Amino acid sequence: MDRRTALKTVGGAVAAAAASTLPFPAIAASKAPIKVGILHSLSGTMAISETALKDVDLMTIAEINAAGGVDGHMIEPVVVDPASNWPLFAEKARQLISQDKVAAIFGCWTSVSRKSVLPVLDELNGLLFYPVQFEGQEQNKHVVYTGAAPNQQAIPATEYLMSKDGGGAKRFFLLGTDYVYPRTTNAILRGFLHSKGVKDADIAEVYTPFGFSNYQNIVADIKKFASGGPTCVISTVNGDSNVPFYKELGNQGIKATDIPVVGFSIAEQEIAGMDIKPLVGQLTAWNYFESLKNPRNAKFVKSWQDYVKAKGLKDYPVTDDPMEASYIGIHLWKQAVEKAKSTKTDEVRKALIGQKFAAPDGYTVEVLENQYLSKPVFIGQINDKAQFDVVWKSKGLVPGESWSPYIPKPKNA
Repeated sequence: MDRRTALKTVGGAVAAAAASTLPFPAIAASKAPIKVGILHSLSGTMAISETALKDVDLMTIAEINAAGGVDGHMIEPVVVDPASNWPLFAEKARQLISQDKVAAIFGCWTSVSRKSVLPVLDELNGLLFYPVQFEGQEQNKHVVYTGAAPNQQAIPATEYLMSKDGGGAKRFFLLGTDYVYPRTTNAILRGFLHSKGVKDADIAEVYTPFGFSNYQNIVADIKKFASGGPTCVISTVNGDSNVPFYKELGNQGIKATDIPVVGFSIAEQEIAGMDIKPLVGQLTAWNYFESLKNPRNAKFVKSWQDYVKAKGLKDYPVTDDPMEASYIGIHLWKQAVEKAKSTKTDEVRKALIGQKFAAPDGYTVEVLENQYLSKPVFIGQINDKAQFDVVWKSKGLVPGESWSPYIPKPKNA
């Protein structure tokens, strides 16, 4: 795939990007810079999703520096590549905090990478801004969760699929990559479906390894399962496995009108490099889409397009939800540092609670006491222009829940 080849090339050039190379005029600083860490996979199976997050982080930092920095301090990004290697995430986090002396880390995509980093954050009193939807069931004081919890993505998407507008699904094929996020999310969904009277016989649950590519038999099983009644697929497949999965749906003639698929890790960046035909009509649920019409989003998209042009990033000129969550996280950190007048973790964390930010999604999001955000929820349908048409949205902001009511709360929580 051309996009992946390009991503690998980008991954080789991860040295800290100087603000002077970016499409924002730098302001001369008289105060010492503040270092922050950028911890995203720029190679391996997750590069398809995470490389753009590294770049939007750099764009946001350049934007803040151009406006005067953080109370006059320029932000100096330190970029590392944990290479889709979960133990390496922990090593790189330790390096960023202990050697590079960063004030905060922006990074991780998979929950297994985040959980690899947690012991390091706990030991060294670090602070991570985590920008991706995840399974919840966690509340660590060293993490600010700017992505969606299950009640801000998986639950509303499943409710939609069960509704008349969503196709009135009665049977549910839960397909995921084999790690903590899909398994925990599916446990929550199974509990939710039980609460709605759905029996286990009408729920299938299948997992594949990271980087899996042969979906022929699995898609055949989906067709067989669907013969028992109105069926939907709820996909927590992550990384580049999404490409062969959706391709195989097309190969076996499955259309969205026959078996709707909602994917929780497929957004504008992922579908930009895929054959759009098999995807048209399929669904996803996020807290942001590039297609949202409002002045703040127009500015955000324009800034990204200018950055892409300046950096020659031809293969991923679109914005998506995790990119917006990354953008929000850096701005919230800036606001908290300025309020605390300190970059010390304990003081910044205290200042973060209640911070608000007028986000590109058109809403003013807020950091809650549990360090999750209140966010809007959108369900989007893929169109033939590789964008999403919003088919449902929440009535307002939905507070992120640390603990789902559909599975037991851990004893140590």
